[in-house]
Amino acid sequence: MLRRGQDRLKGWLPGGLGGRRGLIFIALAALALWLASGFYRVDANEQGVAMIFGKWVATTGPGLNYNLPAPIGSVETPMVDFENRVEIGFRSAADGTSTRDISAESLMLTGDENIIDIQFVVLWKIGDAGKYLFSVRDPDETVKAVSEAAMREIIGQSDFESTRTKGRAEVESRTQELIQHVLDGYNAGIVITSLQLLKVDPPDAVIEAFRDVQAARADKERSVNEAQAYYNEITQRAEGQAQQVIKAGEAYKAEKIAIATGDAQRFLSVYSEFAKNKELTERRIYLETMESVMHNMNKVLVDGAPGTGGALPYLSLNELLKLQSRSAATNPPPSDSNATAAPATTGASQ
Repeated sequence: MLRRGQDRLKGWLPGGLGGRRGLIFIALAALALWLASGFYRVDANEQGVAMIFGKWVATTGPGLNYNLPAPIGSVETPMVDFENRVEIGFRSAADGTSTRDISAESLMLTGDENIIDIQFVVLWKIGDAGKYLFSVRDPDETVKAVSEAAMREIIGQSDFESTRTKGRAEVESRTQELIQHVLDGYNAGIVITSLQLLKVDPPDAVIEAFRDVQAARADKERSVNEAQAYYNEITQRAEGQAQQVIKAGEAYKAEKIAIATGDAQRFLSVYSEFAKNKELTERRIYLETMESVMHNMNKVLVDGAPGTGGALPYLSLNELLKLQSRSAATNPPPSDSNATAAPATTGASQ
């Protein structure tokens, strides 16, 4: 078979490769090989940037792609999934064990005219490889400059205390949005993936005074809380006492109303009886009143009828009953024989 192919080649090129047909064949083969070298492969974490005579003509995705080979065309395949890191306000050592502060970058002025020391990190990656290669000369320096400027603008709109405490997340979010907006305006093809504040403190020169101020504020808050707790306690106690007084007053009111109602009902009942028989009722009231007035008094009865001599003998049955009780207590009762004889003697004397 090889012999047969050689014979055919000799028949097509009777003068060999040195003839006219041979030169044409060599030129065509070289052209085919040159054109075939224009195929290139883009990995999954890359983007292809096809250029012709140095001009960007297309951005290609992962897979097998084609562009005119060199020297007419060229291809760049930067990695787009790799996260780049930009440090503002400090620089980390190569081994990552230490850092160096850059005060010219970290010291910023807040909206309430206080100086604050801020260190933060910006993470970014390539979003569009074509824009990244042709719109920005130094991507790292561009991201750093834009990030610092954006942070200064946001800090200039924020208060010192809010930036350090509850407003920290808001500062991160707003700054990241502003950086992305500026880079999009540059057509940089860069995507900001994360921004993290690492240090938000007063300057080192006033850190001790700031801590004293913070301690004083903490004491103030504690005093206010204690006073509020005392106020709540006293208020609740006073409210309880007020309710107690109100309840007691209501009970007293109800009691007096009930007594008055009972007296009125009693008066009405007496009056109804009085209306039926006035003389009898007047006599009964008179006797009841005299009984209550003269209950514990010594009494002498005087009869105004003629021939009675005035004063009447008065036998006080109550006094006799008291004397009899005392006698029974001091003198024990007699025996059976004495008890039967005593009535006979008494009867004889009578």
